[in-house]
Amino acid sequence: MLMPNLRVVLALALAAGALLPACGDQKEADNRPARARLIERDPGNAERPGLVLGSKGFTEQLILVEIYSQALESAGYRVRRGREVPSERAALAALTSGEIDGYPEYTGTALNSLFGEDLEDLPKDPARAYTQARTEFAREGLVALPPTPFENSNGFAMLREAARNLGVTTLSGLEGEASDLVLSGPPECARRADCLLGLERTYGLRFEDFLPVDISARHRPVIDEKADVGVVFTTDGEIRTENLTLLTDDQRMLPPYNVTLVVREEALRAAGRGLRRVVTAVQRGLTLPVMQELNSRVDLDGETPAAVAYGYLREVGYVE
Repeated sequence: MLMPNLRVVLALALAAGALLPACGDQKEADNRPARARLIERDPGNAERPGLVLGSKGFTEQLILVEIYSQALESAGYRVRRGREVPSERAALAALTSGEIDGYPEYTGTALNSLFGEDLEDLPKDPARAYTQARTEFAREGLVALPPTPFENSNGFAMLREAARNLGVTTLSGLEGEASDLVLSGPPECARRADCLLGLERTYGLRFEDFLPVDISARHRPVIDEKADVGVVFTTDGEIRTENLTLLTDDQRMLPPYNVTLVVREEALRAAGRGLRRVVTAVQRGLTLPVMQELNSRVDLDGETPAAVAYGYLREVGYVE
């Protein structure tokens, strides 16, 4: 049970001012209190059409949908969880057909997978990536709400002690070291611009060897010391629990993958201003360390996404 850690993570994030939106309005974020304002129930929201929120079927998405759903329910909306879909294309199809009213999507995934932008051409600035994704979704009659502070992209991790011994904190810091190190990652990593190919092109890194590994076991080679650097997802709970450290992508090789809740324009109009306001508010605490902690509570501690979402909303102060 990791709730005490979540309290610490949230407190540190608040103290550092890290709960500000990644691409939001700075004026709105200034002078924010240490605890969020309690979500107020509006009886009129119960008279509005019900909302159906869907998700892709992995841990992080399930947690996010529960956070959005429970927060909106606290504001008086009627919310139903839609079916889990296997991919972003299936999610977009369910959205445009009206089967669901909204689902969380990653800006880089939307631009690359849904709208055909090459990985190499994706904006490296989170605000620009969000703006471009919002424009593309608008052409489909969809609204991409303001993004989360955290992004979930490929990352490169080392054992904390090994990184400390090498004095490495960034990917650039591997220059001069990589030739003696083994990189692990999924087989396709070797030819992807956001993986080994990108490390070679952007950072000039040539590793001693590349160890292919199934993506579901991505942490094991580094933890078991069969690889020195491993491809992970930046919000993986294992980063916090297995003494791993993420190397900073200091040359912005990786495109941004912040989350935006994408909503049908018609559904957003029917929901009124409250939906946008609630979603934007509850995302402010979703920094990278917080999302890692929430994911770990499901994947490693065996809690349900619903329970983890409620714990987050309660700890930050959105619900009682």
